[in-house]
Amino acid sequence: MALPQLTDEQIRGWSRAQKDTWWFEKVYRGDMAQLTLRSAVMGFILGGVLSATALYIGAKTGISIGVGLTSVILAFAISRLLTKAGLIQDFTVLENNCTQSIATAAGYMIMPLISSLAAYMLVTGKIVPWWQIMIWNCVIAILGVLVAFPMKRRFINEDQLPFPEGRACGVVLSTLYTGDAETGMAQARLLAKVSLWTAFWQLLTGDGWMRLIQFKILRMHSWTKLTEPYSIPERIDTLYYKLATAYQLWIPTIRGTDIRQLGLRLTLDASLVGIGGLIGIRVASSCMLGAFLNFVVLAPIMIQRGEIKAYTNPAGVLVPISRPEIVNQWSLWWGVTMMVVGSLTSLLAKPELIRSVVGSFGRRIPAADGAPDPLRHIELPLWVSWVGVPILSAVAVAVAHAFFGVSIFLASVSLPLIFALTVICTNSMALTSWTPTGALSKITQFTMGAIDRTLPASNLIPAGMTAEISANAANLLSDIKPGYMLGAKPRQQAIGHVLGIFAGSLVSVPLFFLLFLQPDADGIRSVTTLVSDKFAMPAALQWKGVADLIARGVGSLPYSARVSMGFAAAAAALFEILRVRTRDRFPISSVSVGLGVVLPPEACLAMGAGALLFWWQGRRAASMTESRRRLWVEGCEPICAGLITGAALMGIGDAILKVLI
Repeated sequence: MALPQLTDEQIRGWSRAQKDTWWFEKVYRGDMAQLTLRSAVMGFILGGVLSATALYIGAKTGISIGVGLTSVILAFAISRLLTKAGLIQDFTVLENNCTQSIATAAGYMIMPLISSLAAYMLVTGKIVPWWQIMIWNCVIAILGVLVAFPMKRRFINEDQLPFPEGRACGVVLSTLYTGDAETGMAQARLLAKVSLWTAFWQLLTGDGWMRLIQFKILRMHSWTKLTEPYSIPERIDTLYYKLATAYQLWIPTIRGTDIRQLGLRLTLDASLVGIGGLIGIRVASSCMLGAFLNFVVLAPIMIQRGEIKAYTNPAGVLVPISRPEIVNQWSLWWGVTMMVVGSLTSLLAKPELIRSVVGSFGRRIPAADGAPDPLRHIELPLWVSWVGVPILSAVAVAVAHAFFGVSIFLASVSLPLIFALTVICTNSMALTSWTPTGALSKITQFTMGAIDRTLPASNLIPAGMTAEISANAANLLSDIKPGYMLGAKPRQQAIGHVLGIFAGSLVSVPLFFLLFLQPDADGIRSVTTLVSDKFAMPAALQWKGVADLIARGVGSLPYSARVSMGFAAAAAALFEILRVRTRDRFPISSVSVGLGVVLPPEACLAMGAGALLFWWQGRRAASMTESRRRLWVEGCEPICAGLITGAALMGIGDAILKVLI
């Protein structure tokens, strides 16, 4: 059944009151269940699970994976299974939409943990208490919700902007409940099967799981005298290097540097293959290009020249050359330059985003002829935003000062800039499904850094506010779009989004401490465990790099690093200009090249393999049988989501078991 929508002529000529009346009469489903106890509980649970997987993936890759369609399919499949079992009546389409809104909001709550807050801890060496993180994340996320709702009436009700990602969720929901429901169940079964097989593989490679099974359950150590459990190594070249060490076999080097020190390994991490399938061949190949240039070409030269070297830390411990040291000592600067310049150039190359915001708010709205607001009893009242935004802004300023030491003046000054950038971010999401939070947060970071260079928190925390407020506002409206298409109550969607914020915080913050801030033998937590080979924290390193650059100035860097930054800036600008001029046909993404510099090369290779697999299958779609097309083309997202979910949940469990056992 086709979803009702206005024509372009009606969108241009009708007043908002006319559009709201049409929607209320033709689309609104006031008698249909939406935010019920069961939809809230399922959204809360799904949101917690998906925020956990998003945290795991974000810490590995710095990439935020949208969970909207995944949550739609999962909620639909779970409700159908419970209905068949006779436990509940089937979910309505609006209950599913509400579940998706809650789960999506929860999934996005991990961003400060892997970016601004992690960078703050790395720069200051201080661990922020868990309760402070929860308060901070919830305050700025809810502030984003309150900022979004006045824009909702303009962007969705009045301008009827597309919000492509949200519209896709609306179409899928409509299809599941009014069309081919079996397609949704088939995708859910595919996701479940891939998740189970991936989880089983991660079980075999997980040291924590094998320790639990072999030592605690089977008690093998009591009769085999083993001190370490049997497990399949996650890096498939581990066995060769063991043999090479034992029998003095050939170990490859580049300019005299062992390739293991350069991080050139092969991994069997299934989640990275799934990430590659979702991000596509352009982004994945650009990451591989960045990794190749840095770790195969530039790093060996810099090591040979002595620009990157082993050193003795203040504790008197020799720190050998390794992939993290290569990034920290030299590569970070040109990688960050690629990402920052690429993001800003991409934003500036789309002036229509800013012009459309100005034009939209400056355009005269056709008169409403004194007609009453037909949606006043279901919309979130505007007074909630007019009262709530100033109050929560004051709370955010106070919290930034009390928890992070940001001056009240700087935190207050940053707010008008943050709100202006949030409008741009939301408009970008409305038109393209692209949220330029990276570029926008850097505008705040550099602006605040120009005012105060002495304290890293002065630029990191306001920049984190920009990213979180703008992302929550944009993603809330993207979630409201399918609800608008299906006739949902906007007020209940706002409440659902806030529930998702709490769900994501309650799950992601404790996991953040368990996974990345593990205590030592004396029970003391340290930021030294925040970045590791398993969790590279590339987003946090980018934010930290900008903060260090602001504090120390470019002149403090080695000459070779400054030269590399100059070339990187020019290349990033050129790549983005070529991408815009060729209408996205240019095959290199400058931001992704920079990301490949701070990611482990093995991660880039695994993502490249996943992207290549699904790209190749897509190219062959025309010659495929119908069943193979459904598997590899239509099933791309369920397969990738299954790889990510199975690997991430088992990986999280493995990390927790290592702490407990």
